[in-house]
Amino acid sequence: MPESESARPVVAVLTAPDEGRPPGLEPLEAKTEIVHATDADSLRDALERADVLMVTDFRSTILQEAWPHARHLQWVHATSAGVDALMFPELVESDVPVTNARGIFDRAIAEFVLGLILAFAKDLPASLKLQREHRWQHRDTERVTDKTVLVVGAGAIGRSVARMVRAAGMQTLALARRARAHDPDFERVYAAESLHTALPRADFVVIAAPLTEATRGLFGQAAFHRMKRSARLINVGRGPVVETGALVQALRDGELAGAALDVFEQEPLPDDHPLWGLDNVILTAHMAGDFIGWREALSTQFLENFRRWEEGRSLENVVDKTRGYVVDQPERRHA
Repeated sequence: MPESESARPVVAVLTAPDEGRPPGLEPLEAKTEIVHATDADSLRDALERADVLMVTDFRSTILQEAWPHARHLQWVHATSAGVDALMFPELVESDVPVTNARGIFDRAIAEFVLGLILAFAKDLPASLKLQREHRWQHRDTERVTDKTVLVVGAGAIGRSVARMVRAAGMQTLALARRARAHDPDFERVYAAESLHTALPRADFVVIAAPLTEATRGLFGQAAFHRMKRSARLINVGRGPVVETGALVQALRDGELAGAALDVFEQEPLPDDHPLWGLDNVILTAHMAGDFIGWREALSTQFLENFRRWEEGRSLENVVDKTRGYVVDQPERRHA
């Protein structure tokens, strides 16, 4: 609630410079003041009065330098699943809660992952290439039934991926903070330190983990050495979880059969990057969760949480700032 019950709350919205105000926030206009910020100067001015901050530019790092101006801020909401750009010390150590967009992108990302798995198994990139060349070339393709998928990150997105691929007849394993033998979505959950034990079992490795100090650079040369040569890597989490140089070398050396990447250490991916030229790679522009209508869905989610805030109720999707993500309920049960 704002400091004065009679005052209109001030909601600051931080977007990228080339983006307009998020669609769907019109219901707030009658009862709040909405301030749109796109750069460091406008953000500093907005934070001088803001009660709530909505961040749509999840790559932005300007909030840290503007943070001393957040004199009345009571809540920060990120319209993304990952909140790594917000986990700077001053915010982490403050009493200001951070919420995220958990639940909005889960199903869409899971569908995207299943599509990539099928694209690899059915060799769709080669079929499209042959079609462009007007070449008729019969080939046998793989079945996905009974293949094993290792999901790195057993949060909401990882669980949605697991349910989707299980419906296609695949086996599911997970890598999480702690090991557990019984889980509703995975045949087995390995502890994070057991990554190299789990990797040789997987036909597909799906990265759905947030970017934290523990996951940064998790997939490098040593991890690729442990993967099956027939395995494919799919990253829909965060780019810096993968050491791109080591991945390019592993793909060139045949240490793994392919990779599908939706996120990268540097975005946009430079047009001269070697990944563009590899035939066993599928590249997409950080769009795995972006279904038609996703912006409106994010605003609807924020409005529902805003209603909880103004009524003095507990917020949903509160990030554990020491971990950098919302702790999943099954993890709590098995902790």
